[in-house]
Amino acid sequence: MSASSEDFHRLVDSLDEIEQGQGRDWTSYSVRGKRFGYYWPRTQTVGLKQTLSEQRALVSERPDVFEEQFTAGGFGWVVVHLAGVEADELAELVYEAWRLSAPEDLLATPPSWAPEPA
Repeated sequence: MSASSEDFHRLVDSLDEIEQGQGRDWTSYSVRGKRFGYYWPRTQTVGLKQTLSEQRALVSERPDVFEEQFTAGGFGWVVVHLAGVEADELAELVYEAWRLSAPEDLLATPPSWAPEPA
């Protein structure tokens, strides 16, 4: 079953110290002032911070599901079409985006649904 906006919001809401910002067409998500994600309700897509290598891998493997959004500060952002990913894959992507932005003290207690470190 594909992921939904409700799945995305449930995941984000369970993370520590999330801040939301509202744009005209999107909502942004940050942790202690560092942005890690976006949500566009009209297109049912999310933008998530990833490593550059993960960005390239996702986009090259499934260009119908993932799009390159932009690169900044050594990170690659991807647009994720929610209808193309399963909820567990979305959880991994959301957690990785948050983890890349969260300070060390928050990483010590990951959410219960976080994937095990590789």
